[in-house]
Amino acid sequence: MNFDIPIELSTYLSELDTFIVEKIKPLEEQDDNVRFFDHRREYSRTDWELGGRPSKEWEELLAKTRKIADEAGHYRYAFPREHGGRDGTNLGMAIIREHLASKGLGLHCDLQNEHSIVANNIALLLMLNYGSEEQKATWVEKLAAGDAMFAFGITEPKHGSDATHMETVAHKTSNGWIIQGEKTWNSGIHSAPADLIFARTSGKAGDADGITAFLVPTDSAGFKLEELLWTFNMPTDHGRVSLEKVRVPETSILGTKGKGLQIVQHFFNENRIRQAASSLGAAQFCIWESIEYAKKRSPFGKTLSRQQGIQFPLVELQTQCEMLRALVQKTAWMMDKYGAFSVSDKVSMCNYWANRLCCEAADRAMQVHGGLGYSRHKPFEHIYRHHRRYRITEGTEEIQMRRIAGYMFGFMRQKEPKGVES
Repeated sequence: MNFDIPIELSTYLSELDTFIVEKIKPLEEQDDNVRFFDHRREYSRTDWELGGRPSKEWEELLAKTRKIADEAGHYRYAFPREHGGRDGTNLGMAIIREHLASKGLGLHCDLQNEHSIVANNIALLLMLNYGSEEQKATWVEKLAAGDAMFAFGITEPKHGSDATHMETVAHKTSNGWIIQGEKTWNSGIHSAPADLIFARTSGKAGDADGITAFLVPTDSAGFKLEELLWTFNMPTDHGRVSLEKVRVPETSILGTKGKGLQIVQHFFNENRIRQAASSLGAAQFCIWESIEYAKKRSPFGKTLSRQQGIQFPLVELQTQCEMLRALVQKTAWMMDKYGAFSVSDKVSMCNYWANRLCCEAADRAMQVHGGLGYSRHKPFEHIYRHHRRYRITEGTEEIQMRRIAGYMFGFMRQKEPKGVES
């Protein structure tokens, strides 16, 4: 077994580092753009008078950064070559996302809204896998360039983690479908031209089959953004929407009618491993920053770094990082070799543990830094508040642990990896 990072990936990390220093950091320092990352970040990023949504200036800066990264050939790394990418792998994305997150806050990578110079564009992946030729012609290039995206209408006010009991329904008509229902926590809905709405089209509550995905234009008659939900970390782009007799054509269906839950699971599996890698990187950043601060801070005539009360908690966190890194990279490698659905249990293990670890590392960093760590003049409170969200979204810790237990105790089965003994 070889645990070295592939030479092409280590070379690419160096290429990314040079790009960040030469192109991204100068932009971050122009026109007081640092206000989006220093103690003013939450205030500067948020349009408080417009429902708490991201400010125009903040989103324009992110769009400019995406364009620069795309022109340099980095933004589409994970995409197929025919769409301007580099055929990036799950392993590659895991290593890159950890690397970028470990650098702390900046224009190179801001996890609060999934911004990165190397895009994590799951919407494009879904479109390439499930979209019709007509849908691909409309969406693929816009998604690939980061010029447009669609929101995800999965969660409902009365049904969070259990998508099979959703109350949103779609009824067939002579010229399409009529959708009736309500969705919440639709990320990106404030600017998305469409919302991927999951609605029951057949079967009964609790059935896995009978749920269909519809690409619904957000300017459709009867589609309404009711509110943006203010969150632990602001700004917010998470909306609650209602659909009152919204009409869509047959061509709005993404994938196969009645098989929408497969799209949901595909989205979760691909996103969870990359999210885990980012949480690992952010946790590592918090540990490194704490070590450096402990070397310099000298209360009572002795540096904090000599105190076992400081050392031991950081040792435990670093040990967890090392073990998690091995599992994340192994799982990503297995996804590439055997398929995303062959290691669903390990994907969930990586995700729930990484998100928890990041929160613990950020909390410890605040403790090591004392009052300064609690202030917004350090990034730890921001990291904690953001990554606390990941312990709920993409499947709560409890749901992911339940999923792992399902495989362990034989209540669930996953696709057997080819070439691996069961």
